[in-house]
Amino acid sequence: MAVNVYSTSITQETMSRHDIIAWVNDILALNYTKVEQLCSGAAYCQFMDMLFPGCISLKKVKFQAKLEHEYIHNFKLLQASFKRMNVDKVIPVEKLVKGRFQDNLDFIQWFKKFFDANYDGKEYDPVEARQGQDALPPPDPGEQIFNLPKKSHHANSPTRASQLMHRVLVYMQVHSLKLALEGVEKERDFYFGKLREIELLCQEHGGENNDLVHRLMEVLYASEEHQGFPGVLPQKEACVRKQQTFQLGG
Repeated sequence: MAVNVYSTSITQETMSRHDIIAWVNDILALNYTKVEQLCSGAAYCQFMDMLFPGCISLKKVKFQAKLEHEYIHNFKLLQASFKRMNVDKVIPVEKLVKGRFQDNLDFIQWFKKFFDANYDGKEYDPVEARQGQDALPPPDPGEQIFNLPKKSHHANSPTRASQLMHRVLVYMQVHSLKLALEGVEKERDFYFGKLREIELLCQEHGGENNDLVHRLMEVLYASEEHQGFPGVLPQKEACVRKQQTFQLGG
């Protein structure tokens, strides 16, 4: 029988959307790119086969499900396996099959905790367990970002293998770019905060007729057309400096 787990706001430890999808893909040799694609229910069915061999028939699972009624079929199989293993968890099927992000994220977060409590570490070949069935991710419920190549009916053909590798590489590239973008945004916010602190300090001491403060304010408020050209000064300032130079020379 299964070890039941319960998630609460106090005990729940969550993973990011990217980490949770990477975990699913790694365990089941899938190529999902979004949490919403878990709405087909196929991944959960195979997880149950992995945790409790014999509790579900993978031959009945529609790994290529693309329509809502096919998703519901898979979740009915999942519900039956839950009942068979005495899993005390209500599956919100009507919400999950709609492919909404938050509903599917909440359920996979719970399932990850359930998996950790029940997995005994035994080896499992997910591709062999599916008996060669294609396990392409269901269509993205939202905007289509990836134009996946048409699947081949020859499970072991070189073409299918190259297509699978291509999708894996695309997923890894997108994931890497997302991480890089997050890093750039954090760095941008950090330096913007520093500039804001300098601005506030300059405003506090602006009335002291401090040349350094005035110069810093000029740099902070310089328009884009003057950035990168230190020698190009507004006409009025250039005239004043020229006059001062003339007076010193006279």
